[in-house]
Amino acid sequence: MTSHEPEHARLSQDMGDAPSTPVPNEPALEPPSAPFVTHPESSASPTPLSPRDSYALSGTSTPGLLEKEVGGSSENGTRNDEEINEKVPAAAARRPIWKRWWFWVAAAALLAVVVVAVVVPVVLTVGKHKGGSTPGAGSGPVGSGQGNPQSPTGQTSGGNGSIVITEDGSTFTYINPFGGFWVQDPADPFNNNARPNSWTAPLNTTWDFGTTRIYGVNLGGWFVMEPFITPAYYEKYTGAVDEWTLSMAMLNDTSSGGLSQLETHYNTFITEQDFAEIAGAGLNWIRLPIPFWCIDTWNNEPFLAKVSWKYILRALGWARKYGLRVNLDLHTIPGSQNGYNHSGKLGPINFLNGIMGIANAQRTLNYIRIITEFISQPEYQPVVPMFGIVNEPLLGIIGQDQLTRFYLQAYNLIRSITGIGAGHGPYISIHDGFQSLTIWKDFLPGADRFVLDTHPYFAFGGMAQSPIATGTGIEAGGMWPKQACLSWGGGQNQSQLDFGVTIAGEFSNGFNPCGVMLQGVGDVEPDYCPFYEDSSQWNATVKAGVMNFALASMDALQNWFFWTWKIANSTVTNTVGSPLWSYQLGLQEGWMPTDPRQAIGMCGALGATVGAVQFNYTYQPWQTGGPGAGTIDPVVSASYSQWPPLSLSGLPAPADATEIPMYTATAPIETLPPSTITGAATKTITEDGWADPSDTAPGVTAMAGCSYPDPWGQPMLTLPPYCRGPARKREAAASPAMITPPPAVI
Repeated sequence: MTSHEPEHARLSQDMGDAPSTPVPNEPALEPPSAPFVTHPESSASPTPLSPRDSYALSGTSTPGLLEKEVGGSSENGTRNDEEINEKVPAAAARRPIWKRWWFWVAAAALLAVVVVAVVVPVVLTVGKHKGGSTPGAGSGPVGSGQGNPQSPTGQTSGGNGSIVITEDGSTFTYINPFGGFWVQDPADPFNNNARPNSWTAPLNTTWDFGTTRIYGVNLGGWFVMEPFITPAYYEKYTGAVDEWTLSMAMLNDTSSGGLSQLETHYNTFITEQDFAEIAGAGLNWIRLPIPFWCIDTWNNEPFLAKVSWKYILRALGWARKYGLRVNLDLHTIPGSQNGYNHSGKLGPINFLNGIMGIANAQRTLNYIRIITEFISQPEYQPVVPMFGIVNEPLLGIIGQDQLTRFYLQAYNLIRSITGIGAGHGPYISIHDGFQSLTIWKDFLPGADRFVLDTHPYFAFGGMAQSPIATGTGIEAGGMWPKQACLSWGGGQNQSQLDFGVTIAGEFSNGFNPCGVMLQGVGDVEPDYCPFYEDSSQWNATVKAGVMNFALASMDALQNWFFWTWKIANSTVTNTVGSPLWSYQLGLQEGWMPTDPRQAIGMCGALGATVGAVQFNYTYQPWQTGGPGAGTIDPVVSASYSQWPPLSLSGLPAPADATEIPMYTATAPIETLPPSTITGAATKTITEDGWADPSDTAPGVTAMAGCSYPDPWGQPMLTLPPYCRGPARKREAAASPAMITPPPAVI
């Protein structure tokens, strides 16, 4: 129910005069679950699932949802003894209200009483190794092995209660009540036997979207700075609004260490203990946003070049140790793909748009190639089963035709390196461009392992104010939990039918636009936001409402990555200023589930799945790398094969895409350096940063003797005098930067 009364005024009615104290006569906060979900402490037989209880159906459904812990200890679904740290994403500058028309479509559908359903896979089964059994940790049972300096006993694996020694000599206790165990064997540094919990297969097993759900979290603000995630830097440098201006300010502040401050941030913001806590929270994936400047920078780009890569490698090593799969996301694009602060520079869009749109796209393909070569090495394929190639391109400006042509080029490039079919390189994740999922129906049918990524947020959608503090039972959260189910669940299911594998690469608890710098540096907030930016004021009803909203969102989205794990404190308040966006803080303070499986059936319990579109989690074989993968419909492929596109948005009339600058493929190709292996490894290591030795094509660079407009600049009203026309075309023809077609289907 919508109310126009200011929410801060309603809070006193909902929570009494003391918002920091529980409401009298209310039961203790307990995350709800549908009656058909078996509680681990209960021996009663669960009621069989029905199509309306959940947003997804599985052909292998069985009542036993909560499996027994592998390590033998009982699983009680709680972690009261575990401290969990969490991060929060920077979203405000992400999507202004006017750019989120999809919400208004959902709202209109709701008003028209077109009830949309929410989909939830109902069975979590552990995938098996090719031999038919799940392998153990290292060379023996959990806790065995020897020679590991990061264990006080030298053991090469450990489960709940084991002690871990970090690389700086500090120690922590690994808390994982879900049967997860870490593996670190100096003699076998690329051992993939670890698993985060009993219901997720170890890394040495191919991920199966048909039987297992992604419970993931983003590590936002680590390698790509965002003001609301790391506010202290933007409070220190008051003129900075994005990483570009932050880097410029740091460069001018040599007394504070200049850009080396960013390396300190890379080294300390996320630690090994964060990875251990993520696994201990029942999660099984991380989405890791990375910048293109981990590879290089061009011209006058102020970013800290090449330094973050060694920390990204360390992150992949920690993910391997704790059995966490990684969705590696190229979060920044040359020229900016959306104009948001997290693209590198706040301002105009110069990717596939404007005079430098093609040149920036060429450079982006080069980075995609370099990253693909690295993560497709056998040492990294099991750890990085998914690669997000362009984060949040703004399709409304770029155009679907142009973006699809780029995606086809990237696909051909990637599959020419990896080969075709399951086990040959990562799933390729593409973003929906902030448009309806339905427009991606029948996208490149027959292509090998695409994933459609959507980022649903209410915080930027212009939602009316409505209270979330409405009790502590199933009614907690007011309209918001059911709204999440109705707005997102049916769309996710329909996309699974129309496109194939569909995930929510980002979502949050942000039901309102509140968060310090959430909307960007200098944003103007509603007057009720201070309450939601100070979680110390939240009582049981607020936390219960946020909990229900989180559970409903998880249930509706099915395969998800919360944005984000951790948010750093503000230097002004010394507290987290965007608590609705921090998974870690929610675990610590009680508004995030200690077991994400508690979300299963939430939308059914709310009565939000009646008449829902259903999906039984049976994909077409080619969608997951099976028979037919790699055989794209020739008619569809031909319709998008022209590259570069003949038309582009943002060009001054009467110019067209044939007259704008391009780069040429005459430069030495860069490679990403491999990790440094210390100690006496007994296993053969072939890692050299380049998976396909036959890929010897040069990289792209500026044409000799040509001047180029600013690739990050404002739109130009006229074409400036630079290399173009016949001279440009002749040089481009002499050194074509075309992508080779993918290999034959294996």
